[in-house]
Amino acid sequence: MPRVLSETDVAEFRDRLCEAAERLFAEKGPDAVTMRQLAAELGVSPMTPYRYFRDKDDILAAVRTNGFNRFAEALEKARARTGSARARGAAVGQAYIDFALGHPHTYKLMFDLNQPREADYPDLVAAARRARETMSAYVKDLVADGVLVGDPEQVGMMFWAAAHGAIVLELAGKLPPGAARGLQQALTAALAKGLRPG
Repeated sequence: MPRVLSETDVAEFRDRLCEAAERLFAEKGPDAVTMRQLAAELGVSPMTPYRYFRDKDDILAAVRTNGFNRFAEALEKARARTGSARARGAAVGQAYIDFALGHPHTYKLMFDLNQPREADYPDLVAAARRARETMSAYVKDLVADGVLVGDPEQVGMMFWAAAHGAIVLELAGKLPPGAARGLQQALTAALAKGLRPG
């Protein structure tokens, strides 16, 4: 008779499976990873993952959800620091780069992969929305303080695109290691200069 799993047991196994999946997905790509490989990675029977997830897409959604939430949490924590809107904005930019370069597999899975039928995963949709909102929240502070002018949503997307582009170039080996940080700072400064009140 199989033992009854507690909620803690289930959560811990799901976390372990997601950690293994994140690494394998990033190394091989989701299409090359099977449920059997994930089970072998954890030393469990091939059917065990199905007790916790419907299928591989369900695991990928959980991995990406976790990534978006961790990313948003890092940016929200940076924005919550004391100081001027400008200092908080700089802290958010720093937290963005730190997260992306500190967790490159997670970052790639979050942004470089499309989730089949993403709308079928409400937690993933909510986590992605939360991450998007963090990219305009600090800009709202800058606009409210008169540091920048413009639509915070659009300006936030501009800063996001600049940071993402610099990071992806470094992760793809098109920039030398460490260059994304300086490029992102230069892009941010140039954008901010053009968005200052006249």
